[in-house]
Amino acid sequence: SVRKMAQKKQKKGNIIDLNAYIDKAIRVKFTGGREVVGILKGYDQLVNVVLDDTEEYIRDPIDPYKLTNKTRTLGLSVIRGASVLLISPVDGTQEIPNPFNEQKAVID
Repeated sequence: SVRKMAQKKQKKGNIIDLNAYIDKAIRVKFTGGREVVGILKGYDQLVNVVLDDTEEYIRDPIDPYKLTNKTRTLGLSVIRGASVLLISPVDGTQEIPNPFNEQKAVID
């Protein structure tokens, strides 16, 4: 019935629960390749994110898909949820070599 459908729509909550990461460092990757690190100050149900002490990793001018270790300071930032591709905590994560690149080298 219509009442049951209305109840289902009201149960709709946040897509992701980031409360555990408030006031902690997170990494945000965007569609298009940009990447930032900052302190999570807030977010909403559309994953619009507010970061403080934000630093953007600069992309390699030769290969725009590759990030360098250089950063630029952005400070307080409001990030539109539609552009967010990935959110991960900085603590407890580490970058590993891409295993698919190694397979490609073996194939060649």
